[in-house]
Amino acid sequence: MGESIGQVEFSAEDEKEFQRRLREETKVLKNWFEERRFEFRDKPMLGLEVEAWLVDENYIPNPVNKEFLAVCDNPDVVEELSKFNFELNTDPKVLQKYCFKEIHQQLAKTWDQCLGFASKVASKPMLIGIHPLLRDQILQLEYMSEGERYRALNDQLMKMREGQPVKVDIQGFDHFAMTFDHIMLEAAATSVQVHIQANQEDFRRVFNASMIAAIPCVAIAANSPFVYGHDLWDESRIPLFEQAIQVKSFRDKRGTDIGRVTFGTGYIRHSLLEIFLENLNGYPPLIPILFEDSPESLHHLRFHNGTLWRWNRPIIGFDQSGTPHLRVEQRAMASGPSLEDIVANMAFSVGLTQYLATEEKAPEESMTFTDCRNNFYEAARLGLNARVRWFGKEGALDQLILSDLIPKAKQGLRAAGVDAAEIEFYLEQNIHQRVLSGQNGARWQRAFIDRQGRDFQALTQTYLERQMSGTPVHKWTI
Repeated sequence: MGESIGQVEFSAEDEKEFQRRLREETKVLKNWFEERRFEFRDKPMLGLEVEAWLVDENYIPNPVNKEFLAVCDNPDVVEELSKFNFELNTDPKVLQKYCFKEIHQQLAKTWDQCLGFASKVASKPMLIGIHPLLRDQILQLEYMSEGERYRALNDQLMKMREGQPVKVDIQGFDHFAMTFDHIMLEAAATSVQVHIQANQEDFRRVFNASMIAAIPCVAIAANSPFVYGHDLWDESRIPLFEQAIQVKSFRDKRGTDIGRVTFGTGYIRHSLLEIFLENLNGYPPLIPILFEDSPESLHHLRFHNGTLWRWNRPIIGFDQSGTPHLRVEQRAMASGPSLEDIVANMAFSVGLTQYLATEEKAPEESMTFTDCRNNFYEAARLGLNARVRWFGKEGALDQLILSDLIPKAKQGLRAAGVDAAEIEFYLEQNIHQRVLSGQNGARWQRAFIDRQGRDFQALTQTYLERQMSGTPVHKWTI
């Protein structure tokens, strides 16, 4: 959905032709899997995207991303759905000795530039899952970014809903229920996306491992407890995003309605092609824009896939020579609290995914998908306090992370050739200490409100001060 488009209205003929081209390109993709056309690499490539906010002198979201991006003029810094959001991208890195340090350094350099450029438009950049000072008057269509693709996204989703309002209903420690006549609530949920490229023969294992790894990752990175002043889930971004873009598409074999934002319907059994067949047969085209490229570009197939927001999303990309490759985009972790936390979360996620994907026995053979999915939502709801069913045994998630999953993530990174000091810094000094302290972003925000009262402006100001210090969240004071 990051691609620019030139129209916002579509006819029935457009939809029919888009579906025809989508089916044709899916056949091309099927042939590529049979011919093993995808790039083979000895080591995976990694990528990182980080979504952020712009806030004014009162720490309220500031809708000036157009002006900010104009003065920033950096291809690695791009617009997002709302005028108070933007996104940072890092260069792809090979999973090897110093890759996380290199990603951290590039991210810090770009962030420092953003700090300077934001000051030119009377703003500060901020990294957080859901902004504590969001209010309904901020999440209105007038604050949607100006790109045609965002207008088309809103118009087409509301068309699919046949004019029915978006109903958001989240039960947490408090109860939050509202209706909206637009999709701007999606802009409230900001995340990081970790990309892992995998070879065709390994992709099934890597994708399924990503689904299992998402359980502890969504808990350690939880940073979204408040929505409109309501104390909900540790990672309220998960139900908020799912409900903000809720349109019925199809039902899975259990009779559950599957939306366009979903944890998924099951593990991959044989090939990634299964998901693209599900895309074709289960989801009507959202924005049926027609491209002039050849079927081998897979333009319609990739665009359609970009209008589906699985928490682990498969991606088909191309290198500069036109060779296709496969990667998984891990989308479950919240933005913030600090750059160090973000890179540590990435290192833990990559390490654990690599370990699970290379175990002699595939872990998805021993954890049912129902348990995997239930664990994910429980971890999003209760964070490090969650109890999960892990390969048939009930237990506390924080203890599982400390005793079992951090060591496995370390082993996964060691096997990939990551430097020992780098593993020690990101996993031991950061993730282990965060889980040991019990203080992720969500826990810190709640502790502040418990001690200081319901002053969300003071919360946001103090949060941003701590973030700008560069200190990881487990060391933050109230």
